[in-house]
Amino acid sequence: MSESQRSKIYFASDFHLGVPTYEKSLEREKAIVAWLNHIEPTAKEIFLVGDIFDFWFEYKHAIPKGFVRLQGKIAALTDAGIPVHVFTGNHDMWIFDYLPKELGFQLHHKPVVREFNGKKFYIGHGDGLGPGDRGYKFLKKVFENKFSQWCFARLHPNFGIWLANYSSKTSRATTGNADEKYLGKENEWLYIYSQEMLAKEHFDYFIFGHRHLPLSIALNEKSNYINLGDWIQYFTYLEFNGTESILKKWDGKVGQEYILPN
Repeated sequence: MSESQRSKIYFASDFHLGVPTYEKSLEREKAIVAWLNHIEPTAKEIFLVGDIFDFWFEYKHAIPKGFVRLQGKIAALTDAGIPVHVFTGNHDMWIFDYLPKELGFQLHHKPVVREFNGKKFYIGHGDGLGPGDRGYKFLKKVFENKFSQWCFARLHPNFGIWLANYSSKTSRATTGNADEKYLGKENEWLYIYSQEMLAKEHFDYFIFGHRHLPLSIALNEKSNYINLGDWIQYFTYLEFNGTESILKKWDGKVGQEYILPN
């Protein structure tokens, strides 16, 4: 494939592989791999913007079982010379050096700034940004602490992975379908964060995951906040074709433009 044909930048997030059941997760993983196969001929770079796994922790000699199809596909993409970027999210912030080394992707723990065809992108998972959510921001600092990670690593993998999966399911049961509701831009924390960043520096696009709900909201005449949605309910992703960014939905064979509700 020539470099000229690989001209598009792709973004997706919130696969949450591992839930709600093995069967559902495997079905979703196969859909993700099919999408990656589809975009591979035109992909210049691929950004997977957090919560790829519903839980991940790298022990010194053990990792969670499963997800081999996605891991193999990412390795094939990087082996083919296509840069793949993986961001840690609030569910998989404990990706360390094993997966980047084995699969060849670039790992990001913080938002990054990139420029494509003269368009400036601010890209991050989105957790802990913007006003409010102080409880989670405190927990994130605890989870990012090296001593906390060391303590968790002392747990046997059978117990540690079970405990993390149980906590995730409990949290999901508590929050329910809250992510499906559009709160109005004045209540969307990532929209507010984007406005604050835009007051300091111009960006054409703010690209986030975490929120799960596909969104595209104008910040001004030249800048937009875009949320990537998820692959649990929406199967949405973003395609930048060099001129514009288009939210699309994977239907199992091709990506169709995603029509945002009014």
